Amino acid sequence: MSNIYKVIEIIGSSKKSWEEAACNAVESAAESLEEIRVAEVKELDIRVEKGKVVEYRAKLSLSFKYDKKRVLEDRSSILTGRKR
Repeated sequence: MSNIYKVIEIIGSSKKSWEEAACNAVESAAESLEEIRVAEVKELDIRVEKGKVVEYRAKLSLSFKYDKKRVLEDRSSILTGRKR
């Protein structure tokens, strides 16, 4: 059986750089997702206040291995109020 991957979009931010914004996004996502495979930077932007750059933002597409059994277990836990 071949592997299946799910793709989501996430946005990370940083006061220092786009690179740090992308790293922050991936590292935050890794706290709740398992088997992240690829992150692709889709867009970069900055937030400006009073003519000064105050935040760098990176939008990423992130792919991770889809595990149908785990998804069903998570849904069951949510419906029954159990912690995983």
